[in-house]
Amino acid sequence: MNKYINRFDKFFENNQKLIMKIIFAVIMLSGIAARVWQFGTVPGDINQDEAFAGYEAYSLLNFGKDSSGYVFPVYMTTWGSGMNVLETMLMIPFIAIFGLKTWVIRIPQLLIACLTIWVIYLIVKEIIDEKAALACMFLTAVAPWHIFMSRWALESNLAPGFLVFGLYFFIRGLKNAKYFILSAVMYGLSLYCYATIWPFVPFILLLQLVYCIVYKKIKICKETVISAVILLVFALPLVLFLMINKGYIDEIRLPFMSIPKLVYMRDSEISFAHIPENFNNLCKIIFTQTDGLPWNSTAHSGLFYKCTLPFFFVGLFYYIKRIAAGIKSKEFHYDIFIIIQLLAGLILGVLISVNINRVNSLWLPVIIISATGIWYICRLLNMKLLIAAFVIYSILFIRFENYYFTEYKQEIAGYFCDGLEDAVNEAVSHEGKIINVTQSANYARILYYSKQDVNEYIDTVQYTNYPSPYLDVSSFGRFNFYFDVNNLSKDEVYLTDAGINTGIFTDAGFTVKSFGYYTVAYCED
Repeated sequence: MNKYINRFDKFFENNQKLIMKIIFAVIMLSGIAARVWQFGTVPGDINQDEAFAGYEAYSLLNFGKDSSGYVFPVYMTTWGSGMNVLETMLMIPFIAIFGLKTWVIRIPQLLIACLTIWVIYLIVKEIIDEKAALACMFLTAVAPWHIFMSRWALESNLAPGFLVFGLYFFIRGLKNAKYFILSAVMYGLSLYCYATIWPFVPFILLLQLVYCIVYKKIKICKETVISAVILLVFALPLVLFLMINKGYIDEIRLPFMSIPKLVYMRDSEISFAHIPENFNNLCKIIFTQTDGLPWNSTAHSGLFYKCTLPFFFVGLFYYIKRIAAGIKSKEFHYDIFIIIQLLAGLILGVLISVNINRVNSLWLPVIIISATGIWYICRLLNMKLLIAAFVIYSILFIRFENYYFTEYKQEIAGYFCDGLEDAVNEAVSHEGKIINVTQSANYARILYYSKQDVNEYIDTVQYTNYPSPYLDVSSFGRFNFYFDVNNLSKDEVYLTDAGINTGIFTDAGFTVKSFGYYTVAYCED
């Protein structure tokens, strides 16, 4: 046995570069495959937030305005209290090429997520070494949370990727200042991914800059000045947006851009008053690896597999030990940048009431630190144990994938309104008729699937609770969301939840067609 082990060791030593490249390719391809397989159909049909983001992109592309009449706003007025704009803007070119389809509007999230896997490898390779980088890359590629968020278009879930891109180019900038410009662009774009991180991007940058200045790694030059200007250019519209929504200045409407006033400004989400409750909630999510929302995670596998959490504390010990040693010896260590990302995520998690996607900036640092913990233990004991870790996590990954595309596919179908697209297509095919729609379908999905003319929507929309942070629509165009099943009209179409009141329609002489979780009832002309 020792003879064969020695032969393997010699073979690995002689072909290490090639083997590393093969491992990298296998991890990258596996990560992409997990995110692309049945993309656009699992989960299916669509979440209401991604539906509204997709509809806004469609409206901006075809009509030059969003559902509130704003020309390319810096922050969407969607729902009444707004929505982050970058996801919508990134959808536009794909919709222009492929049309308004669910898999199309999910492409930006997919691309950013796949790039994130690669960039994490590059960061950790720079900070530690290639074996640690492959470990971190692998855990990111197979982490259920990252697979979940890669496959549907929640706009705030772009933030982790852009924060990682910003960090990567910042690290590159320490060796070649021109990369600071790209770092500034990525951090600037992150502000348009998720409003909740607005205070924390400056926090991250400030800590990184202070550390680098102390160790004389950054100096004022043309590139750093340009980078600062770029960040200011990205931040200025959002500063104006806050001033407008605080009532200091009027909204701004330009021919090429709008800075709107929201119907309702949700400016009390970040609070020091509920830190104990928020801390308890965050700890519960971290230790149980679920928030009870099936589109974010499940108890089946957790965020990054239940066995991973102990390795997080090992990795945290490794990073803190390295940073402390660096401070003591006055040596510069890149490790601190990972801890800064973690610290920012933790502070965010205790200042707001979070679920998994609301504190999404926390999970990539946790995954990196956890994978580093696995690598560190293997380095202390025997690096061959990395192979065992790879095998174990591969088994967990295969088990998760089997669950995701079978049981989970059925479990999530109702939450993503399976069958609604076909139901809407059937309903709108009855031209000229009023379409009564169950409120569970949500008006955002109806806007999306019907490709509603935004001008008609603006002219006809009626709200039940204006003003409100979450506007409830009673009707627009020929769609009506409040109706009495005991007072049916044979001249109208009814799109209802499957199994509910079906007998009423058939008894009244309606034709009823079923589409997943929905039915469409109508009378023949």
